[in-house]
Amino acid sequence: MKIVDMHCDALYKLQDSKGKLTFQDSPELDVNFERLIEGDVLLQGFAIFLDPEVPVEQKWKRASEQRTIFKQHVLQRNGMMKALKKWSDLLELAEGNIASVLTLEGVEPIGQDLEKLGQLLDEGVLSVGLTWNYPNLAADGIEEPRGAGLTVFGKQIVELLNERKVFTDVSHLSIKSFWDVMELAEFPIASHSSAKAICPHMRNLSDDQIKAMIERDAMIHVIFYPLFTKENGSAKMEDVIRHIDHICELGGIKNIGFGSDFDGIPSHIKGLEHAGKHQAFIAELRKHFSEEEVAGFAHQNFLNHLPK
Repeated sequence: MKIVDMHCDALYKLQDSKGKLTFQDSPELDVNFERLIEGDVLLQGFAIFLDPEVPVEQKWKRASEQRTIFKQHVLQRNGMMKALKKWSDLLELAEGNIASVLTLEGVEPIGQDLEKLGQLLDEGVLSVGLTWNYPNLAADGIEEPRGAGLTVFGKQIVELLNERKVFTDVSHLSIKSFWDVMELAEFPIASHSSAKAICPHMRNLSDDQIKAMIERDAMIHVIFYPLFTKENGSAKMEDVIRHIDHICELGGIKNIGFGSDFDGIPSHIKGLEHAGKHQAFIAELRKHFSEEEVAGFAHQNFLNHLPK
């Protein structure tokens, strides 16, 4: 069954390796070419993410390096990896190809320059998270005690994303920033967040937030990270399914997708350690849901929610 995974950090890991890893088959990468094929992945989201400790004056350069890695290493797979420039490209993907899409996890690289964001969108960034946990010029993240919402600049960013039919990602936002985005964004998405009622980590979404996403008919991509999946210790695939069950109970069966966070997490769900394991998770889901429902979680829900 084809898989859509809206979030991984393979570009960050490739950059950090300084050439020691290859996207083709390095086992250190949760997401590599061979594992995407093994997992029958239709679409993989590749985040541009920078360590918060990168100096401000180097952030644009480092983000540009990750875009180069995407072009020169991820896409160079005998034409099988196809970069999307707009969401409608996904509907025209040839059989056997894997769609690759750039996302932005935190707008720090653009500074205060909306033209730089426009450049990223022109190059194919199709989902943007305003921040990663901490505050920046656009918004507060979930780990900022102040808990403020979007700035004027952040609201300008959301307006631009609306114009360009690009997702605004609510994962990592402070609670106030989340509600500001829900008020302004035409295309909200949670690229890698699960249910706080099942695992009370601050990065997960409360029932009120999940209900708001469902009311807006927005996608919620559950994450494959034990820390956000189950309190106290390791987690199994059944524990991820508890989050899916809960979102379904809230009315979101048509709004659920996958956002693994592979290559951005230090531990893994048992049996779901890398992109090649997606089909094992599908087999587990089939024990709990109908074939149509499983297909929805795997890819169809997302295809039904592409910005238009």
